[in-house]
Amino acid sequence: MDSIILFYLLLFSIAFLYASVGHGGASGYLALMALYGMSPAVMKPTALLLNLFVSMVAFIYYYRAHYFVGKLFLPLALASVPLAFLGGNIAVDAAVYKLLLGVFLLVPVARFLFFKDIKPRAGVSPKTSWLILIGGAIGLLSGLLGIGGGVILSPILLLLAWTDQKQAAAISALFIFVNSLAGLSGQLMQGATFYPDMIAYVTIAFAGGLAGSYFGAKKFQQRTIKLLLAMVLLVASFKLFLPYLL
Repeated sequence: MDSIILFYLLLFSIAFLYASVGHGGASGYLALMALYGMSPAVMKPTALLLNLFVSMVAFIYYYRAHYFVGKLFLPLALASVPLAFLGGNIAVDAAVYKLLLGVFLLVPVARFLFFKDIKPRAGVSPKTSWLILIGGAIGLLSGLLGIGGGVILSPILLLLAWTDQKQAAAISALFIFVNSLAGLSGQLMQGATFYPDMIAYVTIAFAGGLAGSYFGAKKFQQRTIKLLLAMVLLVASFKLFLPYLL
């Protein structure tokens, strides 16, 4: 029972922290489930389902705060959605999946540790072809790994100075939602199923996401939150790599 309570507390905390920076939290949920020894067949649909609820509430708060940039989001989403669906249809060996997940958990670690607030370059408008290419590549990885892709997209937006921190959060939140929906649809077509425990997971994650979105969009200085998230994901990534290092 104590283990379950701890799992729920960590789940709430992950949803809270991720939503506060405009993310759905799939990489955090996957890390938590990996630490608890769950199988990829359970991890992927669960993470995407939780992503749907948390990313949508995060988007609503950031949208209402006027941070959403629709002209950047549209080409990214149009390219990513069909490829996220395709990725969700691809079955990956459990050992390979955990190795890939371990690698991609390092992406948000880098994003949270090394990307400070960046002001977008005045007058810079990215080419639609670049947005389509980036969106498609992230979409495929999203469906394959069971993530929404925001932890990959937001560092790119910041690195290229196309958005500031909160604009990236708003775009990423809706991007995560549509990719998670597409990836989950692909997985359901491959026979993925929902489990009774998911009702509790969704309720707890939604509550955490609701609180985190409010504080992230309106209250928080986000540097401390990003550092905490980075440490959690670094530990999870190390655990996934450990069998290959011994």
